[in-house]
Amino acid sequence: MDISGLQQQTRLIVHQKITMMVNRYVVHVVQPDGSPGEVVAFAEQKRLAFKEQVTLYTDESRQRVLGGFKARNVLDVTGEYDVTDHDGAPIGVFRKDFSRSLLRSTWHLRQPGLPTYTGSERNPAVAILRRFSDSLSWLPYHFDFSVGASIAFSVERMWGLRDRYAVTIRDPRLDRRLIIAMAVALDALQAR
Repeated sequence: MDISGLQQQTRLIVHQKITMMVNRYVVHVVQPDGSPGEVVAFAEQKRLAFKEQVTLYTDESRQRVLGGFKARNVLDVTGEYDVTDHDGAPIGVFRKDFSRSLLRSTWHLRQPGLPTYTGSERNPAVAILRRFSDSLSWLPYHFDFSVGASIAFSVERMWGLRDRYAVTIRDPRLDRRLIIAMAVALDALQAR
């Protein structure tokens, strides 16, 4: 799918595939019946990497780069990640809000020319429960990214044995590559 076609999408599904040394993510568009459709992105995250970097490809063949994100610093609790396109040009930035994330995970996302979007776990009670018990890590968490009361996009963890996320996009101005990077990061970086 070309960039203009990707930019028209309002619903995506992110599937995580776990292997020994890398986490893999496959991103599909959503068919009208709700089932996964065409693959629009594929990502790999190496575990225990010294400096976090994830490349987004157009599909599992890894022949064409769609974009990616990379940590600015090696160790930083308020890690800031630059999101770039296939040529390395900046698309946006996201970062974790460390102090607000102590009780309820919170992220900030910026795209040039647009306001800063803040994404927090939707359910404060679930967020607190997950903080105090590792055995409750299976609880699904949902993030809403908004400016004020206007939700721009949501990432919802779906029930199941493997991690799957439904992404709903309401703000047509947001670059879908930035949203895909943020959705992958929510799984890949959430426990850090």
